[in-house]
Amino acid sequence: MKLIPITFAGTLVAFALTAHAEDMPGMKMDDMQGMQTQAATQQAPAANAEGTIKTIDTAKHTVTIAHGAVAALQWPPMTMGFAATQEQLSGLAVGDRVKFSFRMEGSKATLVSISK
Repeated sequence: MKLIPITFAGTLVAFALTAHAEDMPGMKMDDMQGMQTQAATQQAPAANAEGTIKTIDTAKHTVTIAHGAVAALQWPPMTMGFAATQEQLSGLAVGDRVKFSFRMEGSKATLVSISK
């Protein structure tokens, strides 16, 4: 009798589970990846900060803010760009002091809210 190494057996189990997932009726693997991305986005906590607006780009829907430390993310003070909606940018000007919350989506920071 020949013993199968655990690493090989683990690979077989992983392969079998993957094959089974692909065969689920009515469920495409693309749907699963979309749900995982959505769940990760929903789980990303919002961080709060205060800072001063340095630039606003209404064409690219971005705002650059020099902000203080962000304790929730253990970040030091820095200047960085944030994705924003046109509505969020409305009424803001370079030099405005703001309070804002944002989420990290991968390496992209997106505003959740912003106020003077």
